[in-house]
Amino acid sequence: MEKEKIKIGKRLIGEKEPAFIVAELSANHAQNFNLAVKTIRMAKEMGADAIKLQTYTPDTMTIDAANKYFVIRHPKWGGQTLYKLYKKAYTPWAWFKRLKKVADDEGIVFFSTAFDRSAVDLLEGLNVPIHKVASFELTDLPLIEYMAKTGKPLILSTGMATIKEINDAVKTAKNAGAGEIALLKCVSSYPAKPKDMHLRTILDMTKRFGCVVGLSDHTLGVGVSIAAVSIGARIIEKHFTLSRRIKSPDSFFSIEPQELRILVDSIRVAEESLGRVSYEPRGEEKNNRIFRRSLFAVKDIKKDEVLTNDNIRSIRPGFGLYPKYLKDALGKIAKRNIKKGTPLNWGLMRIK
Repeated sequence: MEKEKIKIGKRLIGEKEPAFIVAELSANHAQNFNLAVKTIRMAKEMGADAIKLQTYTPDTMTIDAANKYFVIRHPKWGGQTLYKLYKKAYTPWAWFKRLKKVADDEGIVFFSTAFDRSAVDLLEGLNVPIHKVASFELTDLPLIEYMAKTGKPLILSTGMATIKEINDAVKTAKNAGAGEIALLKCVSSYPAKPKDMHLRTILDMTKRFGCVVGLSDHTLGVGVSIAAVSIGARIIEKHFTLSRRIKSPDSFFSIEPQELRILVDSIRVAEESLGRVSYEPRGEEKNNRIFRRSLFAVKDIKKDEVLTNDNIRSIRPGFGLYPKYLKDALGKIAKRNIKKGTPLNWGLMRIK
């Protein structure tokens, strides 16, 4: 079981708390500031709890090289270098202060994935409430240590990682003073296939690492995220775009506003339905118990007549004896005349 909750801004995240739903802006601003602002506002309108950005530049991420090590092989991103991809995808650092103000004014939590120390410094200058480590940086223990030393909560995404690598990252974060730690189950494929998600791992991660666990979901649609909440995911992160027709490096696997609305509403319904362990009739069920079967006279029965399968039966509704007493009632004698349609009780019968 998870040992503790984490706090992001004013929101507690953990057992018995609503799932924290994060809309990932990533590259879906298409390097248009006004589009980024609209996306943040729409994420809030659709019910997301947070908007997350990515903080890097092409030069903090890689080098401008075109040899075989730096050329991408991917159906959507292939044929270009890493540097060119990141140049298209990155969020200009001059935007961050203004975008955070937009988010603050809207009342939506603003945070970002930092990819190097300078990015952490930028975000610390904005006083973000939490830091995030991307799956590809999970093995960058010096970066994790640097983030953890801020003392703020830390979210670690675990795509591609082995148990040992996750353990090393968690241990590093704890030893460096991370305030609280959350892990995100993740499959680092774009898009990821539902059959590869293995969501039951969330349950094991919760027990094994004693952390709040969520899902960074790169599948198409929202079904996988809803399923994850049903088995204990406390954070859901999905890439979000105003429209997949607005082309960006990440738009093809991102959800649109109405999908985000469906995601949020469906998660809240799922949470409400999970409830607690209960074997008691609930709500309208209690009233509907009268429609169960019970023992009735199905013919007019005269006084001193024997009760048989011909004149008593188990039928609906449930005003008579339970059906389990049918064998006990058969062979008994009617104490008085019993009209057809009368529910049976022990007072109407006697032993021969």
